[in-house]
Amino acid sequence: MTSKDKHQKHTSLTKPDLGEFGRNELAILGTSCGLINELAKCLIQQLSTDFSIAYVDASHHAADKMEAEGSDNSSHHAMMQMTENVSYTQFSTHRPLSVFDKRNLFNKEDLVLLNGNHFTGKSQILIVDAKKDLEKKLNRLTDVVLIVLKDQSTFFPDNLKEHFPQWEQKPVFFLEETQRIALWMKEWMGENISPINGLVLAGGKSQRMEKDKGGLIYYDKNQREHVMGLIQPFCSQVFLSCNTEQKLLFKNTYPIIEDSFLGLGPMGGILSAFRQDPNAAWLTVACDLPYLSESTLKYLIAHRNPSKVATAFLDPNGEFPEPLVTLWEPRAYPVLLEYLSQGYSCPRKVLINAEIEILKAPHKKEFFNVNHPEEYEEVKRELGMESGEIE
Repeated sequence: MTSKDKHQKHTSLTKPDLGEFGRNELAILGTSCGLINELAKCLIQQLSTDFSIAYVDASHHAADKMEAEGSDNSSHHAMMQMTENVSYTQFSTHRPLSVFDKRNLFNKEDLVLLNGNHFTGKSQILIVDAKKDLEKKLNRLTDVVLIVLKDQSTFFPDNLKEHFPQWEQKPVFFLEETQRIALWMKEWMGENISPINGLVLAGGKSQRMEKDKGGLIYYDKNQREHVMGLIQPFCSQVFLSCNTEQKLLFKNTYPIIEDSFLGLGPMGGILSAFRQDPNAAWLTVACDLPYLSESTLKYLIAHRNPSKVATAFLDPNGEFPEPLVTLWEPRAYPVLLEYLSQGYSCPRKVLINAEIEILKAPHKKEFFNVNHPEEYEEVKRELGMESGEIE
């Protein structure tokens, strides 16, 4: 096989929109490392109540290098060391970190600030400092989102105007205006919240019901159509999660996502959705919840916390997170895969152990899921239905 055969050896996957460290990544460059460090520290202090922020910098002092070389970690030849304290846990490693390692480490952070003198960021905050020549770093200005002038006497130099003709269209602040810069960053973060897609989980075999639960009718439509319509107002797109057999039946009727993670139940449906679009948040709802209402979904969306892995309700007993109605953020994708790699295929297990936003359901009955024929008949009677067959 040669390149002339035009054979693609590996499956083409949709990749998450990530920088070297994270999804929201801002490199600050253009002035001294000292001023960059001061600005980053000030911004993190002002924004820490709203976001989880990481700061990435390089060691600037020989003393730091000597301390690292003479640490206990080095003396007993451990490649990695963990020190647990009351308020923090510290890791140190002698292994070089790949870009994949870094993305996993920083997955929980809402924003990663970088010292742009040492690291190339996905987007940049450009500080214009007359004492610093940026000629050798112009190639790092790939997506400047904010311009900061060092002081009142600073002007935008001609070489930057030539390289960056859109500079006048960008917001501009002075370095001392840290409150205004922090407010702008908060707005920028809001603009970068991921859109929501909807996924109706209907790929199960319905063995206990002995017929397709998605085809049961409680209202004017079958449950597939009913739940898709229920979540549509909150989503950019809505899909039906289905298995391979169902695909043949539904592909010309509904927008579908076929399970590409097989034999995993709801976990497989959620992972398959993230595989199709890893840059969206996914509102996943089971098709067998006849009492679920629009008001409960509206409550969930209103209390969404994009800083968490997911936003979920407690189950009717108030004991565990309810995976049947959950909003999963994009950061949940690698977390779900990590649990799968360790032998766990239960979404509830992920919710129990991950950092999530937990809500109390306005009406607990809405999470009653129908699994048996007698439950189906009971719900029909309660809803005042004379009959209700599958389509």
